[in-house]
Amino acid sequence: MAACRPGDLSSATAAYTTDTTATAQLEREHVDVNWLTCTGGYGKGGPAVGKSPSPSETTVVSVDCRGETRDRRKITVTGRVTKAVDGACVRGDLTAEVGGRRVFHVRGLGDCDATPPGPTYRPPTVGQPRPTVTVTVTRTVWCGNDPGCRPVEGK
Repeated sequence: MAACRPGDLSSATAAYTTDTTATAQLEREHVDVNWLTCTGGYGKGGPAVGKSPSPSETTVVSVDCRGETRDRRKITVTGRVTKAVDGACVRGDLTAEVGGRRVFHVRGLGDCDATPPGPTYRPPTVGQPRPTVTVTVTRTVWCGNDPGCRPVEGK
């Protein structure tokens, strides 16, 4: 899968990050975003699913976002993404319109120098409960020739 190789741009990452950064930019532009959903795909034809790019190609993901403001105006964000840092930035060519009016046309959104969020697991500190381990050992005992000692069904 092309999206699993380091340095490659996945359509899912491009769509997720465009959604996150475009929503933040729209809010900065005083647009009251109710919801925004983005899809992404490879190729010139928009977000329709296409073949993954070969390792020698520059990865470009076409994104198409649709949404609505709280006062029910239509939001669209469309364009092409060439770089995405998960949830922090996208680079490419993006245009946003709200209610038919262009709100922004940019070459990038967000901070590409941002450190991606780290793992959410943090080990417990002193004084906090810790997980315990329970070990169950099952042992079958055979009694040989004793007729009163037979294996019990279900045990």
